[in-house]
Amino acid sequence: MAEMEMVEILKHIIASKNVISVFQPIVSLTTGNVIGYEALSRGPKNTPLEKPEKMFEVAKQNNMLWELEMLCRSKALEKSCSNSTARIIFLNVDPHVINDENFVSGFAREFLAKYKIDPSSIIFEITEKTAIEDYKSFKNILKYYVEQGYKIAIDDTGAGYSGLKTIVETNPQYIKVDMSLVRDIDKDQLKQNLMKTFYQFSINTNCRIIAEGIETHSELDVLIDIGIQYGQGYLLQKPAEDFVDIRPEAKEYIIERNKVKRQFRLFKPHYMPIENISRKDLPVKKDLLAYELEKIFENSRALQGVCVVNEQFEPIGLIMKKDFYSYMARPYGRDVFGHRPISRLMNQQPLIVDSNTPIDEVSRMAMSRDDEHLYDYIIISKGGKYFGITTVKDLLEKTTEIEINVAKYSNPLTGLPGNVIIDNNLKELLNEAGPFSLIYIDINNFKAYNDTYGFENGDKVILYTADILKSTLNKYHKNGFLGHIGGDDFVIIAYDHDVENMCQEIIELFDKNIRGFYNEQDAKNGFIVAKSRYGKVERIPIMGIAVAAITNKHKNYANVYELSESASRVKKLCKQYVKSHYIID
Repeated sequence: MAEMEMVEILKHIIASKNVISVFQPIVSLTTGNVIGYEALSRGPKNTPLEKPEKMFEVAKQNNMLWELEMLCRSKALEKSCSNSTARIIFLNVDPHVINDENFVSGFAREFLAKYKIDPSSIIFEITEKTAIEDYKSFKNILKYYVEQGYKIAIDDTGAGYSGLKTIVETNPQYIKVDMSLVRDIDKDQLKQNLMKTFYQFSINTNCRIIAEGIETHSELDVLIDIGIQYGQGYLLQKPAEDFVDIRPEAKEYIIERNKVKRQFRLFKPHYMPIENISRKDLPVKKDLLAYELEKIFENSRALQGVCVVNEQFEPIGLIMKKDFYSYMARPYGRDVFGHRPISRLMNQQPLIVDSNTPIDEVSRMAMSRDDEHLYDYIIISKGGKYFGITTVKDLLEKTTEIEINVAKYSNPLTGLPGNVIIDNNLKELLNEAGPFSLIYIDINNFKAYNDTYGFENGDKVILYTADILKSTLNKYHKNGFLGHIGGDDFVIIAYDHDVENMCQEIIELFDKNIRGFYNEQDAKNGFIVAKSRYGKVERIPIMGIAVAAITNKHKNYANVYELSESASRVKKLCKQYVKSHYIID
């Protein structure tokens, strides 16, 4: 179509205000809640300017960019104000428009008056498709709007002209990382390192990162694990003409993945199931032809292998890229193998592990393979069906990461998580707002025993207690948390209200063997003669255990301090009993 016809169509669009506003949610990657919407515009359906890229290109070439952007913003804000669901709105703004006199002089006042908008609910999303020539005036204009309460987001960071200089010059509240850096980030270590740098920058500068174009669960996993605050993309929700929420299954996935992320910090590798570090690569069917697989490898250079499944979606083999091309590189390889099903080329005995297998066990299995297959993908199944893959590199990295974090914040005697991790857990416990029981455990008369029998024997009692708590927690609440506050004080978090049987068993196991830590005479007497806490020599009974539990069944706790105060109160009641005792408040 001729350029003049395009211009006439655009003029008609502007005159008739015939643009369609659509909105894509921007989602918290911590809670799955929608924090705002990006307003996008489409041209009239079934016209040459239906695609926004073409419509804005024609507008820019024919000096109509201000009129078109003004129309798009007006339509978006009009719809936003009529909908109570809308939160903050991200409005795309071209740098050329920001320098336009109309934008400088009238945008804020006109829109504030017409739509009764609070400036704090608007984010100018700078779509830097072209270079910014005059940063000085550009910064002054942005400063003018920021001082009124508006916020700034830099779009497409990492692509085109959106570089580090723009971020430094504009000091934005949000940085939107271009989808080119998000695509296949789960398979690209360089992209992961770059995203980690963006995240650390955001922490140091108090801005927020928004990852654009999230399309796969594996990409989402990596972004959540890094700590990226927000995201948008088709996996979460497609743009729509209404203000739609995130897809329910996507929100549930985000919540569950964050639980997994916390487990990385809290548990040792022998507790961590391999599914928590799986990558959701798509498998291929066994009857796929070799030349079709070659196209898959060519289109995803980061992909180093694929799992082969049968009609029942059960994993039956693995083809690594290096092995595949060794076949194809043979004399007449493409002619010989190209039209054969890949089941003829695959490794029929790959390492396949169940999703619940601990990662340290998988590490041992992977390292026991012969040298030829040492770095092959590890296939993960669930219920016999294909679930995902992981790599030896990811396996070793995660194992090391967990071990370092556990060692850094663990009690040196028991190896259990210490106060830093306990505090983080309590904060997250309140944020999740689910059912829980918090249990404080303290050994009665431990000080007198420790003073009389020495620190070495005292440490043995503490280790004995830690073993009891581990075993009972694993029996009744496998997903629970056990921490060592210090000395003879421990804490358990169970994500349930039903903890009475566990409390009873802790007491039974403790009392069963505690006399074995005393000499024969003291055990027979049932006491030792020692100084009490108050310095008075008296008969101190055999050690018992105080188990004090509180739940949120009938009370909500506002903060960690309130939670700890309630637990301490119940523990004091429990300590009044000479023998082992538990109280559930």
